[in-house]
Amino acid sequence: MDHESTPPETSTPWLSIIGLGEEGVEGLSPAARQLLAQAHHVFGARRHLQLTESLIGDKGVAWKSPLSDSMADLMQLRGEAVAVLASGDPFLHGIGNTLRRFLPAEEMLCVPTLSSLTLAAARLKWEQKHRPVVSLTHRPLECLRPALQPGRGLFVLSADASSPRLVCEALSEWGFGDSRVWVLESLGGPRERIRQCLAKRFTFADVAALNLMGLEVKADPGARIWPVARGLPDDWFEHDGQITKREIRAVTLSSLQPQAGQLLWDVGCGSGSVSIEWLLAHKANQAIGIEVDVDRAARATRNSLALGVPQFEVRIGQAPDLLLDLPTPDAIFIGGGARNPELIETCWTALRAGGRLVVNCVAVETELVVQNAWQKLGGHLSRLSVERLDAVGQMHAFRPGMTVLQWVVQKPEMVL
Repeated sequence: MDHESTPPETSTPWLSIIGLGEEGVEGLSPAARQLLAQAHHVFGARRHLQLTESLIGDKGVAWKSPLSDSMADLMQLRGEAVAVLASGDPFLHGIGNTLRRFLPAEEMLCVPTLSSLTLAAARLKWEQKHRPVVSLTHRPLECLRPALQPGRGLFVLSADASSPRLVCEALSEWGFGDSRVWVLESLGGPRERIRQCLAKRFTFADVAALNLMGLEVKADPGARIWPVARGLPDDWFEHDGQITKREIRAVTLSSLQPQAGQLLWDVGCGSGSVSIEWLLAHKANQAIGIEVDVDRAARATRNSLALGVPQFEVRIGQAPDLLLDLPTPDAIFIGGGARNPELIETCWTALRAGGRLVVNCVAVETELVVQNAWQKLGGHLSRLSVERLDAVGQMHAFRPGMTVLQWVVQKPEMVL
């Protein structure tokens, strides 16, 4: 999009976002009808444009693929009367969140209607606030894994008609085949239908494209359950030995102090274990891993998908050079490469004020570099060691692992 030719910002709302249900125009409020009548252009999915054709006539503009092309077209109309049709509540897993990235709130009006989630909760008599929502729109099935907690319920927003079958197949494969699944189709419309089954007995062959699911999770003995505390077992990760071990990782995550929506740089990410647990701490978290070894980088990416956080971004290359163009981090973990003083300096400069830097090392040469940095920047030094029971012939003894020196330092807040 050519930003120079885009009309300037305006403080007057010109874009109306209209929530639409499966009942079509009959469910629109008088305010929504008036906004559609006043609009010169109406953007929406083809299904939404067809549902409102009696109101909008030939003003409809179907979304393009990729959506960014349509965003460019829409921005060229800035200041004109434009409407966007959306499903239900536009800001609940809807197009409203995308539009908000392009426009300030002052330039929009939003008239929502009942969302499919609200309707699903009403049909199933479920309390919404305690049931997580997992969207599979443009996301892999593995995103479900962290939310599968026995005895708990959740909603799943389907990508298309195949989603219920694929979800049930995955649940059965993962050891959750006895979970009860509700498939809710075309809620609020004349073709509304609700069916239920056990995941392992799914046989529905004619699922509507517009559907969502309710799950009541039941796990088989031995099924892998994601803990809510940090410190996943080492054997959950594919690795070549280059991994921050479970106990050290739990302490490292505690030192990094993940907070909602924050970005982590993981320098020398290896298997990606620290970043993956950072991402599991909150669904809005972000992480960028830096790894010079191509095989390890690929392994870290596979681990992130298998463990339900495919948003992990792995960059292949050498730090500190690769760090120069990355977004500002809230926390940085250096698990490899700290022997280079320039790396620590680059990370410290890039770190957001108030952010945390955590460095783990085992080599004496690296310890000297870290201790020099500690003398300059302060913080806390700790030695972490773990002994694990191991067989010694026919007997057993505790075998110590390598001692890890951990340096934790917080960058001072800026004082205005």
